[in-house]
Amino acid sequence: MALKITDDCINCDVCEPECPNGAISQGEETYVINPALCTECVGHYAEPQCQQVCPVECILPDESLGETREQLMAKYQRITGKA
Repeated sequence: MALKITDDCINCDVCEPECPNGAISQGEETYVINPALCTECVGHYAEPQCQQVCPVECILPDESLGETREQLMAKYQRITGKA
């Protein structure tokens, strides 16, 4: 499943440059994650990089999406063109 940023975000700007898919951007009040681009770093890294650098731990799995690791890998392959 893709990740989401909660209202606890302090807009510290450290997560956006860490996303290899460009899924993180500045929203109206806090940063947001585009679920169509978020693969939880599957295909790039062993752990989601945004979660690793977030100082307030406000990046959580979006339970409403329910994607499997295989679905995230397929999304990674579509995004990057690496089939």
